[in-house]
Parts: sequence; structure tokens; C-alpha cells
Amino acid sequence: MPEEDLLELRFRLYDGSDIGPIRYSSSSTVAMLKQRIVSEWPRDKQIIPKIANDVKLISAGKILENSRTISQCRPTFGELPGGIITMHVVVQPSSAKSKTGNVNLVYILFFLVCITLKLSILF
Repeated sequence: MPEEDLLELRFRLYDGSDIGPIRYSSSSTVAMLKQRIVSEWPRDKQIIPKIANDVKLISAGKILENSRTISQCRPTFGELPGGIITMHVVVQPSSAKSKTGNVNLVYILFFLVCITLKLSILF
């Protein structure tokens, strides 16, 4: 596989830890990335996704669609020659999706982590 067809991706988890960086073909789909994330998810975490649909990938503030390839998402990623692209991972377990009236704790944690990261960049 030609070197230019590979992108290096890192997945930032809700607690600030990472999975990766790992090299992926630009033809890999978001669904494939999610499956890999679930299989490599650290088992010592409090929140663990059971299936790929429990995971949402966010890049540049946009939730990525399962059917899209990495190359189709590239405008979202921008052009980073030789750089590592960091995507945020949000876990929303299937059981939490079906409950009404509950605020998903994972989304709150993700929001707090994002604010913390942005504030730490400013200072």
C-alpha cells in the first residue's frame, strides 16, 4: 500500500487517555475504525463499549458517519502532512440510548474534558 494512502490516527478517550496512534488506509470506513476501537478498548476503564454502535467518533466538532471513508472525511481532518490526526471518542451504550429523560454522563464527561483541554492550551 503506498505510503500516501495511509493516515495516522489517534483516538482520545473520555478520560484523556489514547488508543493509538495507528496507521489506517484512507479507504477504511468509520465503521471499521469503531470496530477497532471496541476491540482495543482498555478493559480497566469504567465505561466500556460493547459494540461499535456504542461509539461515536468526533473530528473537528463533527460526528462522523459510519458509511464514510477516511478519505471522504479528509476535508474535516484538513491537510496534515505527516501529522497524527486525533479524534475524540464518545461512548453511548445502547441501554442509555433507549432511556428517556436521563442525561448521558459520558457526554457530560466528554464536554468537561474538551473544556479542560482547551483551557490548558490557552495557559
